[in-house]
Amino acid sequence: MAVLKNKIKKPELMSPIKDWAGLEACKDYADAVYFGVNELSLRARASGIKINELNKFVKKCHSYGLKAYLTLNSVIYNKDIEKAESLVKKAKIAQIDAIIIWDPAMIEIAKKQGVNFIISTQANVSNYKAAEVYKKMGAKRIVLAREMTLKQIKELKSKVKIEIETFVHGAMCVAISGRCILSAYLFGKSSNCGSCAQPCRKEWTLSDEEGNKVSNFGQYFLSAKDLCMIGYVPELIKAGIDSFKIEGRLRDPKYIETTSRCYREAIDSYFDNTFTKEKVLKWTKELSEVYNRGFSTGFYFGTPGKEGITYDKADNCSETKKILVGNILHYYPKAKAGSLMLNHRGVKVGDRIIIQGVHTFIEQIIESMEVAGQKVTQAKKGEEIALITKDRVRKNDKVFLIN
Repeated sequence: MAVLKNKIKKPELMSPIKDWAGLEACKDYADAVYFGVNELSLRARASGIKINELNKFVKKCHSYGLKAYLTLNSVIYNKDIEKAESLVKKAKIAQIDAIIIWDPAMIEIAKKQGVNFIISTQANVSNYKAAEVYKKMGAKRIVLAREMTLKQIKELKSKVKIEIETFVHGAMCVAISGRCILSAYLFGKSSNCGSCAQPCRKEWTLSDEEGNKVSNFGQYFLSAKDLCMIGYVPELIKAGIDSFKIEGRLRDPKYIETTSRCYREAIDSYFDNTFTKEKVLKWTKELSEVYNRGFSTGFYFGTPGKEGITYDKADNCSETKKILVGNILHYYPKAKAGSLMLNHRGVKVGDRIIIQGVHTFIEQIIESMEVAGQKVTQAKKGEEIALITKDRVRKNDKVFLIN
């Protein structure tokens, strides 16, 4: 078995990034990150990285040994062409590793600029012939349609020599490859232009032409469960998938840290022959403690039925909550300590906290703290405390208690 594994390429682990803090959260686990800027991205409202920060951000990714992929996968209209050309040029200057696109216009722009490109899942590539077309166009990699089964993925990979990338964890869209017009129709916010209002996550009432309304008893009929393939990492590796992609550019750094760490451990465990059912249970429990809508295996083993929908809840199913306690006032580099104003509630020694800001993500236990220079074991709302932090914190970083 060890000999066979030596012949299998270890897949890239790609984590979603919303902002600089997200990069800090996954830098020790991921091989690559994908992110958007505030234009032409399907998660435009999640983009805490501005186009004028692109050079600096990509440089930071590379300093951590991570590849950086920029998503430019929204629908492109006539008015967007000039903007698209400008963004691709800036991505090239920033030495981006690849851009994630699907529109033929974007492909032509990328080729003209000599920028590597990956075909987005928005292209809905579901067969090897389509993969061959994109390969001839010069694509470096294809993100396959989420509706493909593992068997179909294996077949495609055996027929076309091109890198393939698939989602392994995170939110599932009720529409085919995310090509949904429901949000645009109901709210004037297009999911294909980065502004989905997520109508599928709302509670709906059925009615007929006469105005009679039928109760759905508080159930959500369109809210798909999150994908979770942590227990099937060996099967995904053996299928020849080149990149494991975690969904979640709208989610917080704690989610990014936990999902990246669990899948990193799972991949490494397979290659060092320590992948066990006990570990899968542990990882699944940890993944259930961050934002999720319940878990399913998506389309990997066939079209999901009723078990793929979270009927009772459309929002976070995790029982673990982040509770805001206060804000950082100052950081003292020599002491490696920060001062924290407890604006919202008190804390005590032994509490697990998260310190989070634009450039900060730290999770730690409060091992000791001081009030007015005196060591204390607990502090009340309204007090200012000093505590040692694992890394640098910054003024106005928020501090959360993990409950």
